[in-house]
Amino acid sequence: MALRVSGIEHSSKSSLREKILEHLFVGELLRTLWLNRLYDVEIARPEVDNSGADLILVRGRIVRHIQLKSSGSTAKTARQTLNLDLLSKPSGCVVWNVFDEETLMFENFLWYGANPGDPLPDITSFPIALHTKGNAQGKKLERPNMRVIKKAQFTSIGTMADLLVSLIGS
Repeated sequence: MALRVSGIEHSSKSSLREKILEHLFVGELLRTLWLNRLYDVEIARPEVDNSGADLILVRGRIVRHIQLKSSGSTAKTARQTLNLDLLSKPSGCVVWNVFDEETLMFENFLWYGANPGDPLPDITSFPIALHTKGNAQGKKLERPNMRVIKKAQFTSIGTMADLLVSLIGS
C-alpha cells in the first residue's frame, strides 16, 4: 500500500524531489533513445552548475545544454527563472517537467529553445529576476544574471519522444 505524499513533504523535501525528478527524466530520455534505436547520444551532468545547465546532451555536432525545471501538475507556477549564461552555449534550452504529485510521473513537458544546433533565443530583454528572500532591510535584490520567463512563452510537448525531436531533431 502506497502512502500519500503531502504538500508539506513536497516543499520540505524539495531538494530530494528535484534529484529524483532529474534521475527519472534521464531514465525516461535514455529509454526513449533506446526504443528509437538512437545509441550514439551522450548525456553528462556538469560537476559545477555555472551556466544553469543541469544536463548536457550530445549527438554528433548537436550539443544541448539543458536547464531543467519542474512543477506539479496542480501547481500554480506561472513563470521560471533562466540563467543568462545559457545564451553562451551552442544550443541551450529549458525543459520544464510537469509531473503528477502523487506518482512523480511526467504528464507533459514545456519547452523553451530553438532548433537543434541553434542558440537559445535571446532572453536579455526579459525581466530581471529577484531573490526570493529579502536582505536585512527586507528588500528583494535583483539577480542580474537571471531572467524571468512566463509559462505562456513555453511550448507544450506531450511526450518524451516529441521532446527528443525538439532536443536533437528527427
